[in-house]
Amino acid sequence: MARPKKRTLTDYSAPSLFDNLEMPGFNVDPLPELPGMERHIRVAKAELERRREASVAPMGELSRDERVLFISFGSGSSGNCTFVGTRSEGVLIDAGIDDRKIEAEMTRNGLSMNAIKGILLTHDHGDHVRYAYSILRRFRYMALYCTPRVLNGILRRHNVSRRIKDYHHAIYKEIPFELGGFTITAFEVDHDGSDNAGYYITREGFEFTVATDLGHIGARADHYMRRASYLMIESNYDLEMLRHGRYPEYLKARIQAGNGHLDNAVTAAYVASIYRPELKYVFLCHLSHDNNTPDKALEAVTGALAACGIVAGDGSNSAESLQAPIQVMALPRFESTGIITLRLKQ
Repeated sequence: MARPKKRTLTDYSAPSLFDNLEMPGFNVDPLPELPGMERHIRVAKAELERRREASVAPMGELSRDERVLFISFGSGSSGNCTFVGTRSEGVLIDAGIDDRKIEAEMTRNGLSMNAIKGILLTHDHGDHVRYAYSILRRFRYMALYCTPRVLNGILRRHNVSRRIKDYHHAIYKEIPFELGGFTITAFEVDHDGSDNAGYYITREGFEFTVATDLGHIGARADHYMRRASYLMIESNYDLEMLRHGRYPEYLKARIQAGNGHLDNAVTAAYVASIYRPELKYVFLCHLSHDNNTPDKALEAVTGALAACGIVAGDGSNSAESLQAPIQVMALPRFESTGIITLRLKQ
């Protein structure tokens, strides 16, 4: 027996009771103006106009009391997920961390899961998408933002319900879209997923670029990373550790390929080359558990900056660190960073 077709509100053509009304204020005939009421009417109209202007803020404007917050829930081959937003709205970048851990960390830091308006996926590898459907199924108001090729790659590579398509909002590289109070632009990065994107996330006085999982820095990635005031960039492996490590030769070759991962030395040289006073924070992400250490990644980047006469802080709130013109932090592989407040450009 055929199932009846599911109908939505938009399927019905019958007029609504309120179809002929305009909100707010409704489209009704004005009352006759009685003698002496002109001044009161002018005052009332002025007050309505003032309230209307106050309620419609320009898109992207961010109050000084609502700083942008950053939390990494984990960054590495075991799983990647990051929150960028305010206390009222924001986004997740990737979904490779258990949704229960994400929820617990959000709660521990005084944030609601309701603040997350959607999930941005960089590509379709398991350490970036493993818990996407689990999150979407529990929090059905969220949506999944990725290119169509990434969605197809998820369905092809992973054992995931095809219902994940119900949450998908297709995005396309170099075409900005609005989400969680930000303007977001996906851009091309070179990696061996089905499709691979970095993200340039902006709002008034705030420019954040994330480029994780890339074998080299192409023209489009370079374009958006140079514009960032806050940069999240891969520093995956130390070349000597990789060469002398336990990985088989084919895997070592894949990691070093132009669509593999970034070496500490390459990341360090690049960060030093693009430094400018507007670049306030660098997060080193996706450190390999077997072929890197946080100390090695930090030493490479801070050393390259020091060679240019730039002393970097360590991301702590110590008086010494706060005096530095730029903060550099290696994101933990398995633990949360807690809330890091990203200050707006002055």
